[in-house]
Amino acid sequence: MTKLRLAIVGAGPAGIYAADILLKAERKFDVSIDLFEQLPAPYGLVRYGVAPDHPRIKGIITALREVLDRGDIRLFGNVRFGEDITLEDLKRHYNAVIFATGAVRDAGLDIPGIDAIGSYGAADFVSWFDGHPDVPREWPLDAESVAVIGNGNVALDVSRMLAKHAEDLLSTEVPDNVYVGLQASAVTDVHVFGRRGPAQVKFTPLELRELGELRDVDMVVYDEDFDYDDASKAAIASNKQVMVIDRVLQSWRKRPSINNAGGEASRRLHLHFYAKPLGVVAGDDGRVAGFRWERTRPDGEGGVVGTGEIREVPIQAIYRAVGYFGSPLPGVPFDKRHGVIPNHEGQALRKDSNDRVPGVYATGWIKRGPVGLIGHTKSDAMETVRHIINDQGSWWQPIDPSEDAIPALLESRGVRWTDLTGWHRLDEHEIGLGSPHGRARIKVVPRHEMIDVSRGE
Repeated sequence: MTKLRLAIVGAGPAGIYAADILLKAERKFDVSIDLFEQLPAPYGLVRYGVAPDHPRIKGIITALREVLDRGDIRLFGNVRFGEDITLEDLKRHYNAVIFATGAVRDAGLDIPGIDAIGSYGAADFVSWFDGHPDVPREWPLDAESVAVIGNGNVALDVSRMLAKHAEDLLSTEVPDNVYVGLQASAVTDVHVFGRRGPAQVKFTPLELRELGELRDVDMVVYDEDFDYDDASKAAIASNKQVMVIDRVLQSWRKRPSINNAGGEASRRLHLHFYAKPLGVVAGDDGRVAGFRWERTRPDGEGGVVGTGEIREVPIQAIYRAVGYFGSPLPGVPFDKRHGVIPNHEGQALRKDSNDRVPGVYATGWIKRGPVGLIGHTKSDAMETVRHIINDQGSWWQPIDPSEDAIPALLESRGVRWTDLTGWHRLDEHEIGLGSPHGRARIKVVPRHEMIDVSRGE
């Protein structure tokens, strides 16, 4: 029987789902899958891109764990593609590779002053509060008033973490350095700006509802944003999700002090709609001093047009949460405009000719861009896997497909890789750190410490 040796680069949901679907698919060949991950621990954005106070979303880890714990997928953690292992290595030892590396960089926001001191990307902040091992241990939280640009779930995650009191995170897996940083935060006001109206936001009702449950935080919305046009009214009437979002916002309008921000809470979270970013105002010291925007209005078709009215709010820090962006991979075609591997239904294409690249596939956000929820990744992986099965005649012909070859290669290069047993060891260690304090776990943050624990060293 034909044997398929498959490498998957990226051990987040996209990579794990693709492995699971292929192993369960009807096929006329045996499959052996090795999963490569640049971090010492698996699960990707579920571990390092979801706020620590979201245990329901992190429940996805349970399903991913069940796939890995079956024992029919090998995990090689702490292995960097392009450094520790290359595309030529993969061609030498596998029939094909799926890239599931996601999108972890911040998309840009091209407005004047965006590079001022105190201007940050949301993805970098998320990596910090999730204990990513490759970002600094400390984060500057000396600003009292902060702006967050964006109307998606990441913008709400960032806003919630900025406004939330650190002690309210103690029941979660928040890393110790993050707790200490948030405890010393000077933030009193968080302003969230969206270009369109409340009926066109991209966040989910659950995320929005959670904002209103923050202790000692007043929700501030403004009556001028709720003069709905016909298109907005139609969206509310026809879309259940939009209807729930409107219901939550309307309930906040009825709260005391909502429109004058004169409540008794020590912190406030302001939602500004119909606000088109124009620029970041910097002081003489080069630091963020204000945010300038143009008031927009509905265009009658679900979009907005400018009104010419310019407004400005004094702030000392700004976070752009306008999307994620993929990173290029050495030797692999890359679309710089969209931040993805150019592909047809997961089959990689040459950038200039659109010809197929034999043996190279993509799934998840590096395939389709950073859109859709984690659940969408399954159907995405199915499409890619179907092509791998049908492309049997165009697979690579590896020189050494033996399963012993990869550990020997990594050993020869001095790579301190981690495996599934090592992840279990680290997982138990983190849970053990949290247990005496009544916490789910305390994440180990330094990479070298993660590796030492995983390898039993």
